[in-house]
Amino acid sequence: MEKQNKTAEYDSADCGDSGELMNIRNFGAESSERNGIIIRTSIIGIASNLLLAAFKAAIGIIANSVSVVLDAVNNVSDAASSIITIIGTKLAGKSPDREHPFGHGRAEYISSMVISALVLYAGITSLVESVKKIIKPETPDYSFLSLVIIAVAVAVKIFLGLYVSSKGRKAKSDSLENSGRDALNDSIISGATLAAALIYTVWNISLESYLAAVISIVIIKSGIDMIKDTFSKILGERADAELAQEIKNTVCGFDGVTGAYDLILNNYGPDKFNGSIHIEIPDTYTADEIDELLRQITVKVYQKHNVILTAIGVYSLNTKDKKAIEMREKIKDELTKEEYVLQMHGFYVNETSKTIRFDLIISFDAPDRLAVYETAVKKAQSLYPDYKFEITLDSDFSEPEHVKEKGTKKKKR
Repeated sequence: MEKQNKTAEYDSADCGDSGELMNIRNFGAESSERNGIIIRTSIIGIASNLLLAAFKAAIGIIANSVSVVLDAVNNVSDAASSIITIIGTKLAGKSPDREHPFGHGRAEYISSMVISALVLYAGITSLVESVKKIIKPETPDYSFLSLVIIAVAVAVKIFLGLYVSSKGRKAKSDSLENSGRDALNDSIISGATLAAALIYTVWNISLESYLAAVISIVIIKSGIDMIKDTFSKILGERADAELAQEIKNTVCGFDGVTGAYDLILNNYGPDKFNGSIHIEIPDTYTADEIDELLRQITVKVYQKHNVILTAIGVYSLNTKDKKAIEMREKIKDELTKEEYVLQMHGFYVNETSKTIRFDLIISFDAPDRLAVYETAVKKAQSLYPDYKFEITLDSDFSEPEHVKEKGTKKKKR
């Protein structure tokens, strides 16, 4: 455990005066800009996909090519996906109300689930049609113009995929990034259709129906992957480790904060987080000092990371008792030798009541976390049998599971 006078070794945050504390970034304006990017990009995607669908459908019907027609259907489904993305973005952009005080950001996940279901349905339907064509094949008839248009479609899809993906990264929109990747996959599918047409033209070998079946399987797999990804977000995923560490570094940048732990981030839509955290501070702080510190941390985290900390818990740090500091180091050294014990924090010794309290993070990889916890309790009790232990079995919500305890403070450069 670090003493209070060691906090000078770390960067301290410039929290400014009370006037600066009120200079909170306008999250509503940023959300509006983000939504504008998503909607404009989606409209471009709709227009491009409808034009491609019209050209491909015409070519497929004229050339009697089932794979080209299915490729056109895929473009229509992409356009429909963009429409749903716009609707989801509009719904997600609604202001919080009494029924939904955390906003409507998760509506984007619902729209993503609908899109995933449409993609899966399109894949299954096209696979059924492909199998029918394999059983009762029809001879395709390609013209030079149709081949040129398919080649142009491949180029357009590559450009559209790169463009939409870049906009998705800028807006931090999973929907747009997925649409971009889907467009790049479509370019590969269209390229395969073009290759099949050339093979038929040169060698008179028809791979149409078989290629259509392969395309259908690719679409089905894409739909399943999208459903799994979206469902995982709705269910609740572990917070991004990089974001979590950045938040902890920001919190630990304040004078007096010797540790930041138990960060929990609740996702209420893309790039919309509420959360809570525990901080470790000296036991000499007054209520007034703690209140001011917590307010400064809340504002700083929101300004830098767009994360609203709805609660900040406090662990008191023994600073006046050298024996307590020695006890902490001894107990930590022993308990962290256990394979699945990741971290010990919130340590405090109360000599008046002869009580030692702390939290113990045990890995989710442990076959029996409770058994590891009970072993740790017995080991700690054996070190100081005259004390009563209050040990909380804690869970790690933000760090990679393989990470053992390490400092969260940033050294001065």
